[in-house]
Amino acid sequence: MGELISKQLLKVRMMERKQIHDIPQEERPAFHVSSPTGWINDPNGFSVFQDRYHLFFQYHPFSKKWGPMHWGHCVSDDFIRWEFLPAALAPDEAYDEGGCYSGSGIEADGEHVLIYTGVIDRYLEDGFHYYRQVQCLAKGNGIDYQKSEKNPIITSESTPDGSSLEDFRDPKIWKDEDGFSLVVGSRGPDGTGQILLYHAENLEQWKFVTVLDQSRGEYGKMWECPDFFPLGERHVLMVSPQDMRARGLEFHNGNNSIFLTGKYDQKTHRFEREQVVSVDYGLDFYAPQTLLAKDGRRILIGWMQSWDAKISPAAFQWSGMMTIPRELTFKKGRVYQEPVRELEQYRRNPVCYENQLIQESTVLEGIRGRVLELLVEITGFSFEHFWIRFAQNDDYEMLLQYNHRRKILTVDRTHSGIDRDVICRRKMDLIPMTGEDGKEIVKLRILLDKYSVEVFANDGEKVMSSVFYTPLEADGILFDTDGTACMNIKKYDICVQG
Repeated sequence: MGELISKQLLKVRMMERKQIHDIPQEERPAFHVSSPTGWINDPNGFSVFQDRYHLFFQYHPFSKKWGPMHWGHCVSDDFIRWEFLPAALAPDEAYDEGGCYSGSGIEADGEHVLIYTGVIDRYLEDGFHYYRQVQCLAKGNGIDYQKSEKNPIITSESTPDGSSLEDFRDPKIWKDEDGFSLVVGSRGPDGTGQILLYHAENLEQWKFVTVLDQSRGEYGKMWECPDFFPLGERHVLMVSPQDMRARGLEFHNGNNSIFLTGKYDQKTHRFEREQVVSVDYGLDFYAPQTLLAKDGRRILIGWMQSWDAKISPAAFQWSGMMTIPRELTFKKGRVYQEPVRELEQYRRNPVCYENQLIQESTVLEGIRGRVLELLVEITGFSFEHFWIRFAQNDDYEMLLQYNHRRKILTVDRTHSGIDRDVICRRKMDLIPMTGEDGKEIVKLRILLDKYSVEVFANDGEKVMSSVFYTPLEADGILFDTDGTACMNIKKYDICVQG
């Protein structure tokens, strides 16, 4: 094993201790993980170790822009209250000098095992640019981690013939009955994404098994951040494709995250894909990863920001946050997502309205704020358009609109205070459910946390996640329609501090 704490990692730890305390707590989200300081993107190493939930993340602590990647670190007992821990990994070895890229973690033999992508990025004496992505191993005690002397443990030379030697990253590891398996993103001979499956009896000697699935030019190019897990009666391969083209309202241009669900034969390692849908339909979501919780739930967390719309305020010393962790279930032929049930322990100050008629712009007493949960059931549809305007005052608003005729839900941050030409509107299909009385019903579960909104529609059938940086004094919530809407409404403040 190498040096436990390198000079580079020690420098980061000293800096972040000061910076974390310099950032006002009221500036941060209340119940979402945000950057300790500087920049974060992909969640990494989402795992259980010593009965606590650990989350690492791609981290550039020296600026609010993407840079040489480190691994930041935080921990929680309930997925809601998170505590920052010292940075765990720095690019301080020859095999990861270009960055410690994304990866995953497990508990094995009493140690916390991290597996990540190292980047070799250098110019040789003859001027040739040598660039490779390799898979690396580190083990630790939940605070400090030592990189293996056998790193890199997997190189791109192990990939199938014709695969990219440069695009080979983001390993996701899990335990099997006969050892360990992992999936890793790659680019195939046709230049588009593929997911490779590896197996090992121990953690340092890996063998290539098969190509689990491929894009074949249909779903973007490089497939990043793979995850593969059983859910109900199916297996789910979750990937984040780059450079996709929009297809109706199901996929948008750029970076997407998708569920590929199907059947998996563990003996032959054959995955038969049956369905492909988006993980999230909002403006800001990428690179999700899951863990298996102590009670058997499959929990997902994603990066709640977009590569193409980096809109955090210039005055902030941090950039990037994660979604609320979500419980996954497989029902009605698709993956459903709901906020972790632990969030309900932090509900306070309930306000309820039943069979409320909305016929024009309406403010309901007791319903306002920027850190809350709002449950809306639309049961009467004598309208074409229905709006919820939130983070609202005379100058600003966020907009959620339901078009009943077209059965489309839209999130819109055009008037949230953005002064850049970035994507501000996204739509998704939303067909009403059938209620217990046999009539139509649309359910919206809306989480607001200062600078973000997550909308869980129809009991988690679809989700929209978006960020906005409207001034916090804009805390009004208005209901509006071009006809008459009937609905049930519940509001809870979410109180995490104290």
